Amino acid sequence: MSGAPGDTNPPRRATISDVAREAGTGKTSISRYLNGEMSVLSEDIRTRIAAAIERLDYQPNQMARGLKRGRNRLIGMLLADLTNPYSVEVLQGVEAACHALGYMPLICHAANEVEMERRFLQLLTTYRVEGVIVNALGVSEETLRPVGSGIPAVLVDRMIEGLAADMVGLDNADAVNRATRHLLEQGFDDIRFVVQPYESVSSRRLREAAFHATLREQQRAGEARGEARGETVVLDLADETSVARTLAQLDAAIDAAPRRLALFAANAPVALRIALHLNQRLGARWPERVALLSIDDPDWAELAGITTVRQPTYDIGYRAVEFLHERIDGAKAPARDCLLPGELIVRASTTR
Repeated sequence: MSGAPGDTNPPRRATISDVAREAGTGKTSISRYLNGEMSVLSEDIRTRIAAAIERLDYQPNQMARGLKRGRNRLIGMLLADLTNPYSVEVLQGVEAACHALGYMPLICHAANEVEMERRFLQLLTTYRVEGVIVNALGVSEETLRPVGSGIPAVLVDRMIEGLAADMVGLDNADAVNRATRHLLEQGFDDIRFVVQPYESVSSRRLREAAFHATLREQQRAGEARGEARGETVVLDLADETSVARTLAQLDAAIDAAPRRLALFAANAPVALRIALHLNQRLGARWPERVALLSIDDPDWAELAGITTVRQPTYDIGYRAVEFLHERIDGAKAPARDCLLPGELIVRASTTR
C-alpha cells in the first residue's frame, strides 16, 4: 500500500482487515487461511485470499499471531564471549536448528561480564521467550531462577551448581585424557596446563582435573616416561598485568627446561595468546623449543601447525536447540547431560 505522492513517510503495511476487504470476505476466513485451515474454505475463497495477499504484499505479524496462541517462537541465547570462535561455531548450529524447527533466536552477548549476564536474563523474560540457551561465565542458580519459572533452559558447555537443567557440551574428561596421552606418548615429561581462572567455570574445572587425573593414571600404569610432571598455570586474559607475569613465568620455565616444554592450552583464546607471545619472543621456529596443544580448533591453528582437540561445535548448538524444543513441547524427563566426543587433530607442534 503506497503513500501519497511526495510523502516521505514509509507506506502503511497492509492489515488483515485490508486483505479481507480486498478478497471480499471476513477476517475469520483470512485467519483460517493463514493458519492452514484450508478444508473449511472453498476453492474460490482460497483463490481470492491468495490473490489479495499477493496484491497487497501482506506480511502476517507472526509475533502477534504467536502471542494469541500463547507461542511466539522466540528463544533466547546468552553467550559469554562472542569473540571466541567456539561461540560463533556453536551459534551456527543453533541458527540451523532454529530454522529447521521454526524458532527465532534472540542473541545476547554478555562480553564476559557477570552483571551483563544477569541483566540479559532479566531482559529475555520481558520478551516472553519460550526458552533460553545459556553459555555463560558466572550465572548462578539464583540468577537463572526467574527464567526457570516456567521457561525451559538448556546449558551449553558449562553446568551451574544447584540447577537441574539439560546440558550439551564436549566430553571434557575424554578429550583431555586423549590429548594428555598424546603428549606423553610423544615423550614430553614436563607439561603445563594453561587455563583461564577456572574456579567458577565448570568446563575449565573439569579439564584441569582431567589433566592431572590422566597423569596419575599413566604413572600408575607405568606408561609415562620417567616421572612425568604436570602443573596448572592460570592465564587471566582479562588482566594484562597478570598475563605479563604469567608469560614471564612460562618464559623462565622454557629457558630452564632441558628438553622441549609442552604447553596444553585449555581453549583457543589461551592458545592464541601463547602462540603470539612465543612467535614474538622466539621467532617462527618456536615449536623447536615448545610443544603447544589446544582444546578448540580455530582456523589459524591449522595455519600455525598446532595440534588441537576439535570440538563438535555445530552439533553442540544444534542438539541444544533440540533439547530446548523437547522441553518447550512439554518433555518432563530428568535433566540430561549430552557429552559429545572431540577429535584429536595431530599437527607439527607436538611431533617429536
